[in-house]
Amino acid sequence: MTPAFVGVTGLPRAGSTLLCQLLAQHPEIHCEGHSSPLCNTLLGIRRMISEDTFFLSQLDTQFEQSYAHLTAAMQGFLRGWHHDCSKKAVVDKNRAWLHAIELLLHIEPNAKLIVCLRELGQIYGSIEAQHQRTILVDFIDHLADFDRFGRADMLFAKDKAIGAPLISLHAVADLPKHVQERLYFIRFEDLMERPSACMTHLYSWLGLSPFEIDPDHLAIGLQESDSHYHMKYSHKQANQITKPKRHEIPPRIQAQIETACSWFYQLYYPQKM
Repeated sequence: MTPAFVGVTGLPRAGSTLLCQLLAQHPEIHCEGHSSPLCNTLLGIRRMISEDTFFLSQLDTQFEQSYAHLTAAMQGFLRGWHHDCSKKAVVDKNRAWLHAIELLLHIEPNAKLIVCLRELGQIYGSIEAQHQRTILVDFIDHLADFDRFGRADMLFAKDKAIGAPLISLHAVADLPKHVQERLYFIRFEDLMERPSACMTHLYSWLGLSPFEIDPDHLAIGLQESDSHYHMKYSHKQANQITKPKRHEIPPRIQAQIETACSWFYQLYYPQKM
């Protein structure tokens, strides 16, 4: 039986590593934990085949058949990636899944996607705190030379760590209802405050058997590489859930974030408005 496909995506520093660790506790879930190249590869296939002259020429004379070939091939690639999974559900983590949600549902209509959220000021604060711990090393996109306000501004740019997934998140409102119904939003703060209740509800939404996690005794999986992003985005796992210390954000930076991303707070953190 083909396992149910579950994508994990969301904002950086919003708990996707912890969420995958918690998902992996369930005996019916196969979750490797680290970020997967599957989504990137599917997007690459689309770009490549769209420029292939042989494929394009076939579309002129036998569109339906050629398009069906492509659909079946991409379905086979997605399902074959986790070919060795014998469990009821398989989890695949990649920050691009929300951007590619309609592509995913076209080739895997029953797929579901979990989107991790966190208050934006605390996301910035987490990244800045990690930068201060590794200040002798630059970001992969060269943000170390900016002052704190400038670095915050750059992180929220449309092609940067926070800004890029925010664009996909903002676009959710434009998606058809049946697509939105395949999305599950989970806030980092709720996961910290009520981990057992959150995971019980999430397991149910995924159609899995009831399972109670033990927040104080968690199995630790494979450690994801941090050097790829110059040690600026830690993926450390722990054997218990510990609520992180709140980051103190300069008022000017917090105000700028809340003003620029007011739609985010209206939808997901209305208590701050």
